[in-house]
Amino acid sequence: MRLEKKATIVSSTTAVLLVIMKVFIGVMSGSVAVLASAIDSVLDLAVSIFNYFAVHNSEKAPDDRFNFGRGKIEAIASVLEGVIITLSGIYIFYSAVMKLLKGSETQYLEASIIVMVISVIMTGALVMFLNYVAKETNSMVIKADALHYKTDLYSNGAVILALVVIQFTNFHMIDAILGILIAIYIIYSAYELIQEGTLVLMDVAMDEEFVKQVKEIIETNMDVVSYHQLHTRSAGQDLFVSVHLVFNISISLFDAHRICDKIEDDITDIDSKYQWHIIIHPDPYDDSEINEMEE
Repeated sequence: MRLEKKATIVSSTTAVLLVIMKVFIGVMSGSVAVLASAIDSVLDLAVSIFNYFAVHNSEKAPDDRFNFGRGKIEAIASVLEGVIITLSGIYIFYSAVMKLLKGSETQYLEASIIVMVISVIMTGALVMFLNYVAKETNSMVIKADALHYKTDLYSNGAVILALVVIQFTNFHMIDAILGILIAIYIIYSAYELIQEGTLVLMDVAMDEEFVKQVKEIIETNMDVVSYHQLHTRSAGQDLFVSVHLVFNISISLFDAHRICDKIEDDITDIDSKYQWHIIIHPDPYDDSEINEMEE
């Protein structure tokens, strides 16, 4: 089983445990911050389950219907997760404002604090694990999941702070005030997920550092006269590169093919964690201007 898939199973299991604890205490205590955190954990569970199927499908090999694989499903999952996080933030904001207007008090403070401390410990351990997996695999889905649970970690810490303040000062409105701040932070954090996923769906070019290294590999090859139409894009673990290389007109097809293979191998070695898809078109002369006129 791939590491990404294991990560989605771990996050789903953790979310189930957090939902059970938070829903029970949130309903009993009447704390809008705890209840909002419980609702967010329900969404976490739904997203983690969705991410499992996203990872499962993205790893399928290319076929007659999907010639370049299903890597973009991770970008779709990232956008959907960002939207879900945004909606949960809006609901938390609404709940906090309603509590401010009604002025209701929070009950079962000690039990609520204990549950939220346990939640922070569990969530913190999960975030460290997801960050490790994201670093090892560079999976967009796992990156999104890690960011999602990281926002939970911060919001859970804020909830604990609110409960402690209420315990010692009896200032119940701090619960709603922090709830509003948590909601704003959650909505803000979702923007990055939506933006990253949308850019991949729009075939954004690879990271500038990768493109720079590809250019260096081509430019340092003494057999390549020049190059043009270098195009790149990324889709999850898949990186796509296409380029036209200009060779001396006297070079043999065998030698040109051998050089192209060497350049492909060098590009693939930039980062072996990715699946590279490289298309090189050898030219006997620079036909870039002709191609531009035809377009």
